[in-house]
Amino acid sequence: MAYYSSPGLQQFRNQVGIKFQLYNSLFTSLPFHRIEKTGILLSLLLTICEDGYKKKQSPEEIIEEFFTKHTTYTTDRDKADLLFRFVQYVERQIVLFDALEDAAFKDINDMGGTGSLKHLASEVIQTNKQNELADKLKDYSVRLVLTAHPTQFYPGAVLGIINDLARAVIDNNSSQINMYLQQLGKTPFLKKQKPTPYDEAISLIWYLENVFYQAAGRIFTSLKDQFPNAVNEKNPIIKMGFWPGGDRDGNPFVNVQTTLKVAEELRGGIIKCYYLDVRRLKRRLTFKGVDTILADLEIKLYNNIFIPDQKTNLSKDEILSALKQIREIIIFQHNNLFLHLVDNLISKVQIFGLYFATLDVRQDSSVLSKVIRDIIETEKLLPADFHKLDDHEKFHVLTNVSGYANPDLYTDPLSKDTLQSIAAIKTIQQFNGEDGCDRYIISQCNSVLNVLEVYALFLLSGWKKEEMNIDIVPLFETVDDLQNAGDVMKKLYKNEDYRAHLLRRKNRQTIMLGFSDGTKDGGYLMANWGIYKAKEELTKISSEYNVDVVFFDGRGGPPARGGGKTHKFYASMGKNISNKEIQLTIQGQTVSSNFGTIDSAQFNIEQLLHAGISNDLFSTQKVTLQPKEEHLLQEMANESYISYSALKDHPYFLQYLNEVSPLRFYSETNIGSRPSKRSSGGRFQFKDLRAIPYVGSWSQLKQNVTGYYGLGTALQTLDNKGKWTEIKDLYENSLFFKTLIDNCEMAMKKCFFPLTEHFSSHPVYGEIWRMIFDEFVLTQKYLFKLSGKNELMADYPVEQLSIQMRERIVLPLSTIQQYAITKFRQIEVSLINTPLKEVYEKLIIRSSFGIINAARNSA
Repeated sequence: MAYYSSPGLQQFRNQVGIKFQLYNSLFTSLPFHRIEKTGILLSLLLTICEDGYKKKQSPEEIIEEFFTKHTTYTTDRDKADLLFRFVQYVERQIVLFDALEDAAFKDINDMGGTGSLKHLASEVIQTNKQNELADKLKDYSVRLVLTAHPTQFYPGAVLGIINDLARAVIDNNSSQINMYLQQLGKTPFLKKQKPTPYDEAISLIWYLENVFYQAAGRIFTSLKDQFPNAVNEKNPIIKMGFWPGGDRDGNPFVNVQTTLKVAEELRGGIIKCYYLDVRRLKRRLTFKGVDTILADLEIKLYNNIFIPDQKTNLSKDEILSALKQIREIIIFQHNNLFLHLVDNLISKVQIFGLYFATLDVRQDSSVLSKVIRDIIETEKLLPADFHKLDDHEKFHVLTNVSGYANPDLYTDPLSKDTLQSIAAIKTIQQFNGEDGCDRYIISQCNSVLNVLEVYALFLLSGWKKEEMNIDIVPLFETVDDLQNAGDVMKKLYKNEDYRAHLLRRKNRQTIMLGFSDGTKDGGYLMANWGIYKAKEELTKISSEYNVDVVFFDGRGGPPARGGGKTHKFYASMGKNISNKEIQLTIQGQTVSSNFGTIDSAQFNIEQLLHAGISNDLFSTQKVTLQPKEEHLLQEMANESYISYSALKDHPYFLQYLNEVSPLRFYSETNIGSRPSKRSSGGRFQFKDLRAIPYVGSWSQLKQNVTGYYGLGTALQTLDNKGKWTEIKDLYENSLFFKTLIDNCEMAMKKCFFPLTEHFSSHPVYGEIWRMIFDEFVLTQKYLFKLSGKNELMADYPVEQLSIQMRERIVLPLSTIQQYAITKFRQIEVSLINTPLKEVYEKLIIRSSFGIINAARNSA
């Protein structure tokens, strides 16, 4: 997310590049079998890889040459054992690099520069816009929603070591660094069992407790200090959301017990944070009149954590009341001594309440429709001929349904869980507060019926219309669904019952837009363009019906899934796109890479806050794009979609990805609780593929198809039509288009085609490989022509250098993985039953961990 300048580049070289070489030498003392020899041999393998790819050798030829020239190993088993040792070694090199980058974050990035709150404050004061800021902050916020999508390969213990190692590097404590590296050597990276949804929740709650709690409190307090009259305490500008335990779309392991248990952990986690802060306050606030209030508060918090059945004896207002009472006493009796500590805790309570993060519940529209059918068959709470009714009649039935659907009467586990989870929302709200769980998200939403079915399910689960304090959030994902989203919402806004529901919800409608499936479906440019056009149309339609629309972006880590320089996308939006709130998912690696430390979290949250605020306060841009620019981008998107579809429709496309990449091994990595593909029965089809394994597999192949494919063809086509001057003007004048191109360059920078070049002449896959490579070369040619540069990511020298260093560290792993895939395939074709097949499978999976972790935002 961060933008780096040249001074940051020198700092990066000094604090990351040089220190990596220095501390890397400590790896020879790691407690590994023959570790010194492993380190020497690995450096030899790296050199052989670099030379071999220049000579157009295949990974198999490179590895075999290495074994022949530099080892005495002759058996496949001994060779595999050494390759496993290389994998272990490289995994730990990557952890060291991660820790060094985390430690250097404050020095590499300008924490008070462009996009920071400090920068915002100076802008507001210089332009005398304090009143406009106060007006904006009445209802503006940034909501970061942590999801458990499986793109994080580090176990919790390793993440802890990265955190501690970074601190030791900051302190320049060489003995501690040495100890942590030894600990790293003894700590397993492999997850022997799949995590449960509860396990995923616990690992993300660690970030809430140790990072977001501190960073958000710091930001909110700072803003209140600078603009005390502008900040609305009833609207904390930072909100956290949470999916593990609530997201049951495609995850059969999430049930109502999981949901309730995670909600309880969220409540317990935030109360524990308050308890520890109160304990720290007690050491400073030893004054008369304050100490007793603090002691009483400490006891209440303690009882809520450690004594059963005490949950109802505490509320957010009660905590705030005690703290504000202490604040008054300090101001009037103790000369403001340690007031900043109290204010900081007040800010945290205002942000996190008793829920820490809003637990969203999500389910697929097809499941919800099936529940309605089950209710008709089981309890006859809807007319038997419901499915024969026309749409308007169905809408009327769904919005006026009565009765109670008893979950105990249903044998289908999905129907039972759907009804139980809706009922459980009331329980969560009772203990965590209304904000603890007040959104129901519908995946694959493509009709008004999908939304009103959820409305009906709430009515059938004991909710009354006038008391339904739930936001129903449609999620539009595919290219077709994005194009139809406007019609769906227009019909919804016209429905009297749903309109009345919105009025009770502050006349606000949240709409989620999915980048991942859009990219998988339509390619990079069409997905981003489709979402932009959907936002533009939905903003216009919502305005016509006097509804405040809020967009919730389902973004992943890499540009192909809506990641990359996210804050620049928001900063580029004109007044034609609703800017009430910025809401986005933070997934897997993005949590640890962009929000893994308090400093990086503060920096990136401030960038997002600034993007939305500055848009309203300082931008004179009425629309994101002028009509001529929109027409140009639409033309490009259409051309890129045709090109991407031609690749996707190639008869060997799926077979290529399945055979050449580690796609089919994703489910064995044990990184997430959710299955790696949707089950549709019968033959494996493209629609069965989930976006994360799809994007991640291209990433590990070092081809990153989903980050650029079709763009080069689109630029060439328009150039041939004589429209290059218009494209160049668009690039120079539109931050939206410039950011699209910047993110594309990031995806391309992580490509390395020599790894798979031996497929260029393959009898089956040669054509596909050449299609992908030719598009890469074409895209790169046109991006250089567009930017005037002769290298990718030239505007971001630190990120560019970081990627180069990471890709070099991981090159042996990519080579080992391709070697193992080749060997696995050879055994499969030979039909010989040998234990080596399982060995190569494990080697493929183990290599995945390091390759994905090194890229930091690759899936």
